[in-house]
Amino acid sequence: MALLRAAGAEVPIQAILFDKDGTLLDFAYTWGNWSGQLLSRFSQELEARKLRPIEVDADSLWGTRRSADGTMTDYDRNGPLAMGTVGELLAVLAWQGYRSGLSWADAKVLARACASHANDRLAQTRACKPLEGAAAFLAQCRRAGLALGVVTADETETALEHLDWLGFGHYFDVCIGADQAERGKPFPDMMELACRKLGLPCSGAAVIGDTNGDMRMAKAAGAALAVGIAGPDGAGAELLTDADAVIVSYGELSVSEGGL
Repeated sequence: MALLRAAGAEVPIQAILFDKDGTLLDFAYTWGNWSGQLLSRFSQELEARKLRPIEVDADSLWGTRRSADGTMTDYDRNGPLAMGTVGELLAVLAWQGYRSGLSWADAKVLARACASHANDRLAQTRACKPLEGAAAFLAQCRRAGLALGVVTADETETALEHLDWLGFGHYFDVCIGADQAERGKPFPDMMELACRKLGLPCSGAAVIGDTNGDMRMAKAAGAALAVGIAGPDGAGAELLTDADAVIVSYGELSVSEGGL
């Protein structure tokens, strides 16, 4: 086993499971882009159909914070964009389309079509950048002999694509998206599946994530340690109520060989 040190806690572990968005990659940079493209296209389609516009702003709809020019600056770590699956986000958008006058069926179809547009635009720009220190920590984990996995509310195919854009794909032994589990976070299903694929007990793995849903998943599955990333300015720290340790950067984590 290796020894993980995080904000004063020390635990012997065999594996670490990472959330993806806001944990490995910069959440606002990627999902600010995607959600903006999605909502803009959906609004354009409503206007083209001469339907009334969406009645709520982007921040209220997704749980984001944007500057005056529309750039996403932060996000609610308990909000739908941070914790929801793509299917849940599209259901939120479809509801707005229904309120604007579409049938529920047409609203669902339009939401899915607009998501495809947003996905295509994201793929064109590869708007994805790693959190500072993530690459160095992953390399440290590998040197210590840890198994590594990703458990994300995103779809598996998209998650693997993002990891490839980041240059992180080769670090991970398993990637579990929301489409592989009956229940997503905060339920334990995704962690349990990842650990089964790794051939390890959940008690031998730590979880690192940026939302309390990640922490609750870890606790429900019996993880060795639940580590919450609060962000460089500590934003969101008060929301990580189920974390065993809270950090603001990867510089507060270290792994070494020789745990008990």
